[in-house]
Amino acid sequence: MTGSRVHANGTVQERILDLLDPAAAPTPAEGYLDLIGPEDEPEPSFAQRVMESTFLPHVYERFWRPAVFSLAKGWPIGPDAAQEHALARTWLGLGARKPDATVLDVACGPGNVTRGLAAGVGADGLVVGLDLAAGMLARAAADTTDPHVGYVRGNAVDLPFRDGSFDAVCCFGALYLFEDPWGALDGMVRVLKPGGRMVILTSRRPPLPLSRLGARALTEITGFRLFGDGEVTGFLRRRRLGEIKQRRYPGLQLVGVRKPGPG
Repeated sequence: MTGSRVHANGTVQERILDLLDPAAAPTPAEGYLDLIGPEDEPEPSFAQRVMESTFLPHVYERFWRPAVFSLAKGWPIGPDAAQEHALARTWLGLGARKPDATVLDVACGPGNVTRGLAAGVGADGLVVGLDLAAGMLARAAADTTDPHVGYVRGNAVDLPFRDGSFDAVCCFGALYLFEDPWGALDGMVRVLKPGGRMVILTSRRPPLPLSRLGARALTEITGFRLFGDGEVTGFLRRRRLGEIKQRRYPGLQLVGVRKPGPG
């Protein structure tokens, strides 16, 4: 983050610092704020090691994600990345309706979705990308010129932000990698303002015979989790979130919810 990214309410870095939990102790890194010390580094699963490799950030946005996600969305019928980002902005209520929105992109990777969300905020808006992988964040910061976007290195399962900090929260293509996805979802709901909206793009277990057993074995071996059609929506419904939407693809599902309250 550079000092040239100045808003009426301060620089991107200053605005992010205002959102952080008072106990957080960030240090500047390669274009982002780092909240992960050596003692905080979790033991990664096989799938997380792949995502945190030094090679993947350089090919993720151009090759890896388009290929893998297109197949999971039923290529050539499913939406492309631009359509996916536009749908996320719509479900999150961004755009003219809330140009000053503060948005969190959880597990942002190299920032492709983060930058897509920034198209839905105005001059006073802010989009914060959070990820655990330093290589991904370095790539995200290097590729980002939008003055409304900033990045934080932190743990998605223990979000370092104050309660009710964000108008919108997004997590695209990462929930299935978390060791505790339900704790991560609870954290996302916690940092969401009353009336705020959340969108999750995650894996979908095909409704086939024995698919549950196969999905369980996949999780145990690789750390990659496949969610059934009612798992994520059911969890959010039990948290008393409303306006639940779900769009199913062959290998992915998009879920949108709204936190009760004005907004």
